[in-house]
Amino acid sequence: MNGKVYLIGAGPGDPALITVRGLELIRSCEIVVYDYLANPRLLDEARDDAEIIYVGKKGGAHTLPQEKINELLVRKAGEGKNIARLKGGDPYVFGRGGEEAEELISAGVEFEVVPGVTAGVAAAAYAGIPVTHRSCTSTMAFITGHEDPTKDESAIQWDKIATGIGTLVFYMGVKNLPHIVSNLIKGGRSAKTPVALVRWGTTSIQQTWTGTLETIVEIAEMEKVAPPSLIIVGEVVTLREKLNWFESRPLFGRHILVTRARAQASGFLSRLEELGAAALEFPTIKTVEPESWDALDRAIDSAGSYDWLIFTSVNAVSYLLKRLKDTGRDIRGLAGPAVCAIGKKTAEAVANLGIQVSLVPDEFRAEGILAKIGDVKGKKILIPRAEQAREVLPKVLAEQGAEVDVVTAYRTVQPETRKDEALELARGGRDMMVTFTSSSTVTNFVSMFTEAELKEIQGKVKVASIGPITSDTARQAGFTVDVEPAEYTIDGLVEAIVAFNGAR
Repeated sequence: MNGKVYLIGAGPGDPALITVRGLELIRSCEIVVYDYLANPRLLDEARDDAEIIYVGKKGGAHTLPQEKINELLVRKAGEGKNIARLKGGDPYVFGRGGEEAEELISAGVEFEVVPGVTAGVAAAAYAGIPVTHRSCTSTMAFITGHEDPTKDESAIQWDKIATGIGTLVFYMGVKNLPHIVSNLIKGGRSAKTPVALVRWGTTSIQQTWTGTLETIVEIAEMEKVAPPSLIIVGEVVTLREKLNWFESRPLFGRHILVTRARAQASGFLSRLEELGAAALEFPTIKTVEPESWDALDRAIDSAGSYDWLIFTSVNAVSYLLKRLKDTGRDIRGLAGPAVCAIGKKTAEAVANLGIQVSLVPDEFRAEGILAKIGDVKGKKILIPRAEQAREVLPKVLAEQGAEVDVVTAYRTVQPETRKDEALELARGGRDMMVTFTSSSTVTNFVSMFTEAELKEIQGKVKVASIGPITSDTARQAGFTVDVEPAEYTIDGLVEAIVAFNGAR
């Protein structure tokens, strides 16, 4: 029995613009076949066991020609697999989705079309340009800009579209811009007509240039405008000056490396992207289970004998809870010790377990914690934490007479990285910032590069650190710390980055 092929519009670039139906199918299909303009972030939503196949075309170079893509879809469906066929924008708007659908019908393969947000509307909107507006025009057209200018006869009726339609949106046309401009002016469109070029529309690296039909070719050549770019022609372009919301965000154009562990990075990453940053997920830490649970199990079983239970991170809370669930232990077994949580997020994680938090220190340094806890002489203290962590807190508590048991709740390991991408950004002179949210993110980041590569990065990037301990580690590693928040939290770090960017 054949599988089913879903022709899915992946949207114009911003992964948040995928439709609910499209996302549902990406998550459920056994195979995902995707194009160059489909945002790779959408692939993170695929099943862990999904087969991911890239068939994109970039700069005229085909990974697979169209006929081979058609054969691939038919063959994979013949294996009984359901296929999410991701196409940039909408599959039926210059996406060759109709051709693929015809081939599937010929082969007897069932298919479904899932429309997507097309770039002609979305990229224009993200550039501050409504494609229709009552004061400008009530008509619009989508036109291919990829027509071969050497053909004897154009399939486009230039004299009709030049004067008969208010807003013209040309897809994939930047290489043919002189040809397009010349034909519009010959067809009767005023040379003073406003024009916008939008490159990588709806993404955090979007660029927009404006001019008129008589100036836009020179502007494009001077600015070296390259695909993928959209051409928008019409009076609606003048509204950009007033309606440019996307590129006006406080971090727009700033490239920021998020070195946090992937499991904790999503909220931080999303917040930076909402503020306009091109945030690159670059996890330097991955949390995994300890090699042995024995020490943590013994601590859990004797929890009632402790005076204080100190959680230094959300990870420590998460792994302790996981162990309780996996072994069928009752969380009420933790009743007895007073609980200290380092940081608001850690306190929230503890509270969500139904455990009362006795203390959240104002400072995250050992001295600040000790000042809040008070006299610990003779007290028994349990600290579940990462296998390798700073010894300052246990040492200070022990020096004050406490009996401290430090047990491993989880380990941190080095994940796969996007090292080449980070180096390319730094070498390309991009306005890049690296964020460090713990000392371990610093040391792991450093270990990923050669000494020469690290010096190259350190000479070109800005650094944002979550707090003084992390900042000290960064400076010892040779970095200059440019941003450190007054409140040592992710929210505080985001606010400090925005303030720094505004000051610059």
